[in-house]
Amino acid sequence: MPVPDPVESRAVLIGIDGFTHPDLEPLPAAAAGARRLADLLRDPSVWGLPAAHVTVLGADASVSQVLGAVRDAALEATETLFVYFAGHGLRDRDERLYLALAEADADHPQIGTLPYRMLRDVLRQAGYRARHRVTVLDCCYSGLAGAMSGAGVPTRVDLAHALEEAEHPDGGGGDGAVQVPDADDYGDCVLTSAPPTRRSFVPPGARFPEFTGELIALLERGIADGGPELSLEDAWRSVRRRMRERGSPEPQQFAQNAVAARIRLRNRAALPDTTASRFGNGPLAVIDAEEGRVRAYGAEGRVLHSPATTLDALLEWATARAGLGVARLNRHGEDAGPLLVLTDTGAGRFGLPARPDGGSRCLPDEHEAVVRLRRAGWQPAGPGVGAWTRLYRSGAGGRRQWVQLCVLPWGALDPRHWGGTAQRPPAEVARVLGTYAERVITPCGSPADTGLELMTALRPPTRAVREKRTGAWVSAPNPGALTEVVDLAPCEDPDGHPVPVGDRPGSHLREPDRVLREETHSWSRPPTAAELRAPHVVGIRVNMMLASAANRLRVGQGAPVHVERPRFDKTLPGSWLVDLSHIALDARLPSPFTPHGRAPAGAAWYTTPTLAYAVELGFAVHPLEAYVRTRSGGYLDAWYKRLRNGYLATMADLGVTPGLTGKEFLDAMARSARIDPGAAAVLGAIEATAEGGLDMLAGRPYGAAPPRPARRPDIRAAVGATARVNTHRKMLKVAREADLFPLAVAADCVVYASDGPSPLDFLPRTPEGEPLPGGFRLGVTPGWVTYAGTRSTAWAEDLRAAHGPDVNIAHHIADGVS
Repeated sequence: MPVPDPVESRAVLIGIDGFTHPDLEPLPAAAAGARRLADLLRDPSVWGLPAAHVTVLGADASVSQVLGAVRDAALEATETLFVYFAGHGLRDRDERLYLALAEADADHPQIGTLPYRMLRDVLRQAGYRARHRVTVLDCCYSGLAGAMSGAGVPTRVDLAHALEEAEHPDGGGGDGAVQVPDADDYGDCVLTSAPPTRRSFVPPGARFPEFTGELIALLERGIADGGPELSLEDAWRSVRRRMRERGSPEPQQFAQNAVAARIRLRNRAALPDTTASRFGNGPLAVIDAEEGRVRAYGAEGRVLHSPATTLDALLEWATARAGLGVARLNRHGEDAGPLLVLTDTGAGRFGLPARPDGGSRCLPDEHEAVVRLRRAGWQPAGPGVGAWTRLYRSGAGGRRQWVQLCVLPWGALDPRHWGGTAQRPPAEVARVLGTYAERVITPCGSPADTGLELMTALRPPTRAVREKRTGAWVSAPNPGALTEVVDLAPCEDPDGHPVPVGDRPGSHLREPDRVLREETHSWSRPPTAAELRAPHVVGIRVNMMLASAANRLRVGQGAPVHVERPRFDKTLPGSWLVDLSHIALDARLPSPFTPHGRAPAGAAWYTTPTLAYAVELGFAVHPLEAYVRTRSGGYLDAWYKRLRNGYLATMADLGVTPGLTGKEFLDAMARSARIDPGAAAVLGAIEATAEGGLDMLAGRPYGAAPPRPARRPDIRAAVGATARVNTHRKMLKVAREADLFPLAVAADCVVYASDGPSPLDFLPRTPEGEPLPGGFRLGVTPGWVTYAGTRSTAWAEDLRAAHGPDVNIAHHIADGVS
């Protein structure tokens, strides 16, 4: 059996080191063990899980946070799901196991703990698609997770008790349990540090708990004279033997379908001494020349030396000997080639000019560097060698090789998104780009280009399948991906299309009954007399607004079907021609149906999310015609989750984490700008990737470039509509509950009149002091809000006097332009 696919696997590790109860001693070794074990699972020489697929929780985690993390990982895993807990274990009189969290009560195990039964149920129910589910418990009485027979081999009765399944010989679950596939390589495995009646220990002065420490040591050194891989069974037997020899509590194993023998990790003892993997030096290198030597700065602080003297030789070194690149994000995709980032001295060292001549964006074909590249078999994917260039060539066995080239002095890193990264020292550039590559994807151009690349990397358009007749592997469409160029409905082609279509010339602007216009709001209104008496106007900004709107959004796949006089169906993605001009709403709120916020004037085209919201508000909709897609799926779900995880990890680097109160969050945000400019640059790039990647869905081919499957303006319109109605829903809730109405809205920014300068001064709360359910909520989570800026009411009135009553103060609340 091969090592489980890291792309389709997930891991959650919980190490609880601090407790409030006086009878529960601190366990710093538990948290240290969870962190070290997570590092090993991420290491390509052991497993190679992507960093975003590994979640580590500590003593600040609540029961809901632990179960939520396990649930999210379980829902995403289709190969192997790995869950680890280290800390105190408690038991009650009925011999039930409880995993102690920070506020556990040693005398009453039901308080402040995570019942193992609850963890197991979430694991089993949410992880029904996972081929293997592994639970490792390092705590006292952990053997209560399942009973073993005296011979150390679980019987079917023992296994049914451990996994709480009915005794069906076919391995199926009864009484509503999730069915376990009747296949030899599917099943569950539970490893415990001790029998049901024994305690587990941390040896004096040890860095890790005893059982975890032995497991870590084995993964670090491997098993001598073993094969290239070792099984979970091998690891467990080795750890059990060493602990048995010392007289320590004997670890237990409960496995179904010999899963422990089927799950395999890489054996470090069998690896060559040179490098742990093909990509042992990370995704990229920043190439700098100093005192005649070429130094390549890696993402994790490594410094390599390249003997190359020409650009083509540098590419040869990068692909053949540097150990640069990244494993694919989807099993049907391809591994990412190395990214080479040339500083000004690096570019000069390899014969590149300070800027391309004549104002061109690319080097001329006759430039010596370009000529040498072509002679060596390298071909640029685009029109030439520019600030961002992907170069391809055929490698050994016909396999394609590619390298991404980035030339910093040519303006490759836009300061609007990357801040001053391009001017930082090479090692710092490598750290910033390496962090982005680890959390998102290796950059391949602008954040918008990279955002689109991420969609394709997570959902490749094709996959390899075996042809039944010949047995040969052939390429086939990948379900759930955008696999083909589809004809758009006439209303879905955006305005300004350069090519004449039907009876309209190129670049013509059409009326709402001819074109789909679904975007976020840009709206403002004059203040009332009461609002003018408020001294401040305060802006709030929705975190990752468009990306969060893409989450769980079902988008159409394939070409649209035209329907006359259809009945509206909110489950069908599509474009609908409807007259909503009869709907009257409070004029102090923008209309949820139009980007400009004014009421519709007649029939217009709308996406499904907009009409679904009209129905939610209690209005009848009667489409005149529609273009619908009968096949749909969550194409953007994985894309959103990866960007969300990268965003939250980067915000944590800046000291802003989930779970903060409103005041704590605002204070943390105020401090964040001073903590780490590199992390701030990564954050800006992630936000630009989310917004720009979605905008690229509506983009058009450049020049004579052919259309691409990912050109889908209808999907971009549905995301924009969802973002708009999500914000309107919250504004409406605040208006109804607190009689507060926005003064202006500009995309993700909403401005209110306020008696104080902080969002805390006007955002409504419940009588218990909690944020208003369904309203705006301060916090780091995508879809929640942060502080955008405060100005005086006099400033807002001066702005209107200077620029007219239609000026949108939300556009200027942050910078204070007057």
